[in-house]
Amino acid sequence: MEKQNQYMEVAYQLFVEGDNGLEMMEEAPQQRPFQFITGFGIALDAFEAQLAGLEKGAEFDITIPKDQAYGEYHDEWVLDLPIDTFTIDGKLDSKNVYVDAIVPLQNDEGQRFFGRVAEIGKEQVKIDLNHPLAGDDLHFKGTIVESRPATPEEISQQVARMTGGCKGGCGGCGGGDCGSCGNGCGGCS
Repeated sequence: MEKQNQYMEVAYQLFVEGDNGLEMMEEAPQQRPFQFITGFGIALDAFEAQLAGLEKGAEFDITIPKDQAYGEYHDEWVLDLPIDTFTIDGKLDSKNVYVDAIVPLQNDEGQRFFGRVAEIGKEQVKIDLNHPLAGDDLHFKGTIVESRPATPEEISQQVARMTGGCKGGCGGCGGGDCGSCGNGCGGCS
């Protein structure tokens, strides 16, 4: 059974199948492990489920099929948008818009999401709305660095991060790291 509100630190390497076998796509080393609290949707549900019950120091080698990860790749989720969508004063915002950049977007209903710049043409920018790992089975190899019940403060901080933090209500932190302001907001970082 999956434990809710379990604080976990996980060192891992993530591999996907490539042209020459498994290729490493991402790494969270022991010195900077992936940190999350279970049940908040920070990690994939299938990842949490397969790590459930593992104790500190346990090693794992797990595979998450694409249908439990980021799903199939959808060609129809690749869009050509007018280049003027990405211009400032008539010029392409090349500081933020370049091939492989992740850019924030908003649809007509006001929903916000991200897309990856796949190609920049003279009149259009090709945006890929698929997750970069869509269509791939995920192979994780790693170690549980920490696994324990999350403290009430850690849970409060996680909720604050997910809801946009304290919005600067800590007296001068400006919405940044206000864990030391003494206001009891639980921190914004």
